[in-house]
Amino acid sequence: MSIDIVLCVPSCEGPVKKAFEVTGVTPAVSTSGRLNEISALEPGDGFSGTVINASAFPFSDAMSLCRQLRARERSVGPIILLLDHYQLDDLTFRENLFDDFVVGPFDVSELATRLRHRLRRAGNESVAPRIEHGVLSMNLETYQASIDGRVMDLTYMEYELLRFLATNPNRVFTRETLLSRVWGYEYYGGARTVDVHVRRLRAKLGEEHAHLIATVRSVGYKFGTLGEREVD
Repeated sequence: MSIDIVLCVPSCEGPVKKAFEVTGVTPAVSTSGRLNEISALEPGDGFSGTVINASAFPFSDAMSLCRQLRARERSVGPIILLLDHYQLDDLTFRENLFDDFVVGPFDVSELATRLRHRLRRAGNESVAPRIEHGVLSMNLETYQASIDGRVMDLTYMEYELLRFLATNPNRVFTRETLLSRVWGYEYYGGARTVDVHVRRLRAKLGEEHAHLIATVRSVGYKFGTLGEREVD
């Protein structure tokens, strides 16, 4: 199977790096964004896609780079921009220079989903549609999760809650944030909804692995590490 290599300018750190790991593609980082440096990094079969963090250097430079990449004879795949909120208006009349964008603060799950979607639309079927954390494996296409080789019988919302937490390991989320990010802003259920789903997930993970969803007292929940044992 060929390796999907995605151009990343000017860095690949934090949630951007994690999104690459979740998606299963390899970043090729060009810190300068100059075409000669990009060409030197380019694999023999070309880049599968491009991620440009327009919030990390002048917006005009980011747009100039997009324009230069579009003008190349050799495609760099779909171009995804990472933006700050205040840069949104500047995208007007420049829609031909990119394929998609994500607004900060950057969420690992959203960025990984958009990157995977764009690469697949471009014909890159090798993009890994899975999340792997030790004994936990989640297939993002079939909505199936397994723990230690055992398939878990999850409802859709249980799967979505587990997927969101596992995509953002070691990040603490309040119950209110989980309600809005997993259930959606239209959902009017209370924090008890999250607690109930966490208890059910822990039961289905089994006593040995229930610690994967850790409680941060007086705050909320996070996806813990394999060695972590803090639960209610």
